[in-house]
Amino acid sequence: MQYMKLIVWQRSYQAALKSCTLIKSCNNYALKDQISRSAISIPSNITEGAERKTAKDNVKFLYIAKGSCGELLT
Repeated sequence: MQYMKLIVWQRSYQAALKSCTLIKSCNNYALKDQISRSAISIPSNITEGAERKTAKDNVKFLYIAKGSCGELLT
């Protein structure tokens, strides 16, 4: 599991955990769902890209993770 050694994965994983913890008590379920899905999507897409065989596939999933970062920040 080489992706776990990536600092970007480690930080995004910690951010996802923190985000999900912070919104635990939120009563706006649509917002809560959107935040948790976008937060979890970041390390998940980094992982999926790292597990692909080609650099082109890896880059594609890094761009998706980047989009999820923007979504989470919004």
